[in-house]
Amino acid sequence: MVPVGSALFSPTCNFFFSPCISRSMHRSQNVIKFCVSNVRAEPTTVRTSERTSLGFKNLTETFWVDVQRAEGRELNVALSAPLSLGLSSVENVENVAIRVELSNGCVGWGEVAVVPLVTGDQTKALVKVREACQFLRQSPPMTLNFALDEIARILPGSEFASVRAGVEMALIDAVANSIDIPLWRLFGGASNSLSTAITIPAVSPAEASELASKYCKLGFSTLKLNVGRNITADIEVLQAIHAVHPHCSFILDANEGYTSEEAVEVLGKLNDMGVIPVLFEQPVHRDDWSGLHDVTNFARDTYGISVVADESCRSLNDVQKVMQENLASVVNIKLAKFGVLGTLQIIKATRKSGLHLMIDGMIETRLATGFALHLAAGLGCIKYVNLNTPFLLSEDPFVGGCEVSGAIYNFTNARGQGGFLKWTIVS
Repeated sequence: MVPVGSALFSPTCNFFFSPCISRSMHRSQNVIKFCVSNVRAEPTTVRTSERTSLGFKNLTETFWVDVQRAEGRELNVALSAPLSLGLSSVENVENVAIRVELSNGCVGWGEVAVVPLVTGDQTKALVKVREACQFLRQSPPMTLNFALDEIARILPGSEFASVRAGVEMALIDAVANSIDIPLWRLFGGASNSLSTAITIPAVSPAEASELASKYCKLGFSTLKLNVGRNITADIEVLQAIHAVHPHCSFILDANEGYTSEEAVEVLGKLNDMGVIPVLFEQPVHRDDWSGLHDVTNFARDTYGISVVADESCRSLNDVQKVMQENLASVVNIKLAKFGVLGTLQIIKATRKSGLHLMIDGMIETRLATGFALHLAAGLGCIKYVNLNTPFLLSEDPFVGGCEVSGAIYNFTNARGQGGFLKWTIVS
């Protein structure tokens, strides 16, 4: 069995930059742009941190972006079944798609995840996207780093993190297309394949068992279950699945639903059933730091279970608090929660701390999910992967991208994300 988030292949990819003078006719300005050559070295000669610094970081400082067009549109897709996200339930994807085209003709795509109780509504997101797109269209050529800094200024803090992430995705994807590099190589090239868990929504025990059978036949070995609303009902769902698929691994996401005492009770009942979850995610309310600490210690010391902080971590400061006070064993990172650059900051901060990372998503199409997958594969330091909402959609508006085989995502050498959105069907 392939561990969740495991790397199946690890090439090493370095990027070396050399200036080449290019005259841009857009807004009648001369621009110094940079050519990039891709050279593979032996995996043992370059550390992951060095690969990343030579690739993406160097690119942001040296590549000039000249945005010709930038636009945001509504992106609406129905879910196959309602899905719990935090304390809310979602039936449809109502996101915002972003398309950025550079003066060289290269296009980048981004997606803003919209969850009303978490990120605000679609209308508000679309207004902010259009504000950022207007800035990009009206700005003279600038380094990617400067463009990303200005986007952070226009879309500051956690309130606009999801919108910021979508714009960052589009810009970075456009640049990766410009230099003919796949995103997973741009972020470090650590792996060209990832495995993911799959989420089973809050349904009846019979429906959960049926979905588990479906996903196990497709090759998924780790199931994520949304729990935390009713202990008895939660146990019944787990019993139904475990009876049919005793070898499946489980990630339990309580979505802040338990008290610390209830969380301990659930783990005890599961142990009596012979079920030891791989992860126990956000067992208590986001502000109950003491309860999180107590459940973390109990789960780890009694059953060897890792507790994940998700909703408790809304900023880099929260992640640092978790590290400093040993409040959890794992932190769940989402691009929509921190932005792309914010997520990279958190990854850098946790790299030497011993705190493990899990990457997850909001309710997103393969556009945003694919970007997160490329980032995780490229960096190679994220232990747990749960990027599966595209499997839960009634249709797929994204063409191309990484290849999917059951629980395994495989990445090709197609530039950027390697795909595009069906722009004509987007509102």
